[in-house]
Amino acid sequence: MTIAVATDGVAAADWREAVVSAASALVEAGAAGEGYPEACVRVVEENGPYIVLTKGLALVHARPEEGGLAVGVGVTRLAAPVEFGHPDNDPVDLLLAFCTPDPNVHVGTLAALARALSGGLADRLRAAAGRDDLARELKEALPDD
Repeated sequence: MTIAVATDGVAAADWREAVVSAASALVEAGAAGEGYPEACVRVVEENGPYIVLTKGLALVHARPEEGGLAVGVGVTRLAAPVEFGHPDNDPVDLLLAFCTPDPNVHVGTLAALARALSGGLADRLRAAAGRDDLARELKEALPDD
């Protein structure tokens, strides 16, 4: 079963705070271990802002062995956008965070999110009235367990 969480109006001074906030929601939901937020920051530090997939949207993640306890997906909508240093897709106002304990599920979760994003998920998330609407839009985009 996928654990889905939503946070809205999150204040972040920079991309690091945004990533930690998004990944921490997965920790609080029990989907990721305590070290997961810092592992997600390291992904960007080591590989650059490739996680900024499209205008204004970043996909926060780390490898399954770095703290994935369950399949978890979260959406975080920032109070104000932050810069990741991406040449085309900054600034970021939406972060999708995910974790899985299994690399095979990792790929399936990514594929489901990619399909949802190509189907307008980011626009629906931006238009959501609040945290409950954010959560509903996210859950509708995920595969049924």
